[in-house]
Amino acid sequence: MAMTLDAIYNKWLSLQPLTDAEQKMLSKRFTVEYNYNSNHLEGNTLTYGQTELLLLFGKVSGEGHLKDFNDMKASEVSVKMMQEEASNTKEPLTQNFIRTLHHTLLREDYTEYRTLPNGVQTSFVIHAGQYKTRPNSVITRYGDRFEYASPEETPALMSDLVDWYNREEEKGVLTPVELAALFHYRYIRIHPFEDGNGRIARLLVNYILSRHNWPMIVVRSRKKQEYLEALHQTDIIVGAVPSVGAHATIKQIGSFLRYFEKLVAKEIQTNIDFVTRKDEDVWWYDGEIITTKSKNTARILRMMREDPYITYADLTTSLGINTSAVQKLVKRLVERGYITRHGNGCWRVIATCIV
Repeated sequence: MAMTLDAIYNKWLSLQPLTDAEQKMLSKRFTVEYNYNSNHLEGNTLTYGQTELLLLFGKVSGEGHLKDFNDMKASEVSVKMMQEEASNTKEPLTQNFIRTLHHTLLREDYTEYRTLPNGVQTSFVIHAGQYKTRPNSVITRYGDRFEYASPEETPALMSDLVDWYNREEEKGVLTPVELAALFHYRYIRIHPFEDGNGRIARLLVNYILSRHNWPMIVVRSRKKQEYLEALHQTDIIVGAVPSVGAHATIKQIGSFLRYFEKLVAKEIQTNIDFVTRKDEDVWWYDGEIITTKSKNTARILRMMREDPYITYADLTTSLGINTSAVQKLVKRLVERGYITRHGNGCWRVIATCIV
C-alpha cells in the first residue's frame, strides 16, 4: 500500500537533522536538477552535464546558445534569492519581491523576434521585472488558443493574489502543499509577465514550501506532458475566463492538486532514498536511480570517479570482459548522459553516488 503524503513527509522529518555531508550532497543535487529541469521545460538547450559543470564548477563546456548559459546562471541566482526571502518568515509575500525575482531571472529587457503565419517579421520588447504590456496566450496541445489575463487587469489580479496568499497563510486552513498548488494555478492563469512565468511559478512554489519547512521540489522536464495535462484538466473545470481562474478555489483545482500532491510525495521520497540508500552500487541521475541490466555499470562509474584517466584497457582488465563489451557499456553511459569525456581523455562522471 502506497504511503500517504503526510506519512512520507513525517518520515522525512524523522531523518532530521541530516549530516553536513548529506545536506551538501542534497543541495548540490537540487542545484543541478532544479535549474536544469525548470529551464529545460521552457526550451533551454543545455544538457544536464553542462548545467552541472556551469553551476557547480563555473565552467562552460560543449555547444550551446550564450543566452541559455546566461539564463541558467540567472536561474540559480534567483533560486538563492528565493531561498533567502523564504527564510524570513516574519515578512509577508509582496508584489515587489515577485517583480524583483523576475528581473533577477531575466536580467534585462530584450527584444523578441517572431515570424507571423503570413511570413511578416515582427518584434516586441520583453520587460524584466515589469508586468506585461501586451496580451499573452498559449496554443494548447489540443490546438486551442488559451488566453491569460489582459495587461489592464493584471495589476489588480496580482494584488488580489498576493493579498489572498498572505491571508490564507495567516489563517493556516490550507496545508502548505495545498497553498502552493493553488497559488501556482492562480498565478499561471494571470501570467503577469511577458516571459518567464513558468519559471517564476515554480520558484514561488518552492518559496511557499520552503517557508513552511517542506522540502523544495523539482518539476521534471521528462514529465512535462503530465504537468501540462493537470493544468489543462483543471482549466476545463474552472473555465476559460482569466479573472475566474485567478480566483479559483481549492475545490475547483482537484486535478492539479492531485497531480501536485503526487509530485511532492515523489520528490520527498526521492530525497529520503537519496540519503538512506548508501550503497556503492546505487547511482543517481536526474532524480532517478540508474537501472541497467549489466552489473558492471556501477563498477565502471566507480572506477571512472576514482581514476578519471582510466583507459579502456584498464577497464577491460578490471572487469574481466572483452574490450568490445566495455566499449558498448561506456557508449551507453555516454548516450544517457551519465558520463562525458574531455578532449584530454579525462572522464567526468555526472551520475551521483552518495557513498
